Amino acid sequence: MAGTVIVVAQQKGGAGKTTLAAHLAAVWANERLSVGAVDIDPQGSLGGWCAARDAAARARGAVTLIQVSGWRAEVAVGRARDSHDVVVVDCPPHGETAPKLAVRGADLVLVPVQPSPVDLWAARATLDLVAAERAPALVVMNRVPPRGRLVDDMAARIADLGHPLAGTTLGNRQAFARAMIAGLGVTEIAGGGRAAAEIRALAGEVRRRAAAAS
Repeated sequence: MAGTVIVVAQQKGGAGKTTLAAHLAAVWANERLSVGAVDIDPQGSLGGWCAARDAAARARGAVTLIQVSGWRAEVAVGRARDSHDVVVVDCPPHGETAPKLAVRGADLVLVPVQPSPVDLWAARATLDLVAAERAPALVVMNRVPPRGRLVDDMAARIADLGHPLAGTTLGNRQAFARAMIAGLGVTEIAGGGRAAAEIRALAGEVRRRAAAAS
């Protein structure tokens, strides 16, 4: 049975795209699912995390790296789907060709948005690309400070974009970065903390939404 493909895309750099992809991959690997990580971003950050993970004694479950150039994305994602339970795709922040090819094979496209107007404006272009490929999208509020008026305003404006907003938000927590440096998921270094609870909740929500959309 073919696996589930989750594409993480956002045309603005620095939105936490690779961090989101890595921590979701770790959660699913912890659940003993076979996880493929397709890195089509020329920066190779997800590939760097996978390499560090291979050497990390505390990693619970393997994540298989597939690193390809953008024009090969569609074929690579299709092959990864056939051999894994879950495939997480990290798209480059700029350009249209590579994200478009990856999105075509997606069961769900995650668009991380930080609580800033610049992220919101960038998300519009990404969501337009996703809509053109007729793929389902889910906007994820990322690096969210303690709730305040800005966060509430952002949530209202995201709703105006015509795509669903994840019920789970990810806080601006140092644990996510500390885990990335070690090649781990936050669930593996601080499993009882708030960051781990957030990413587990989001991982469950993502799989449910992907299943409902397929």
